[in-house]
Amino acid sequence: MGLTNKKEEQLRKMPYLEAKMFRSKDGRFVVHRTVITDIKPVAYYEKVLSNEETSETIDLSQEELVA
Repeated sequence: MGLTNKKEEQLRKMPYLEAKMFRSKDGRFVVHRTVITDIKPVAYYEKVLSNEETSETIDLSQEELVA
């Protein structure tokens, strides 16, 4: 049984997830790294950026997250 065209389109729009687990170099820790790859057309980001002036921007730099 094959997938419907609608389901295939939904799957194409989903981000690609990669998960890796490995032991640290000294062997004391297990590292779990997740990479999310999301592909959008350039027109999508141009539209988002053109609306930036009217929306509130939140800056979450590393220093603020640690504090």
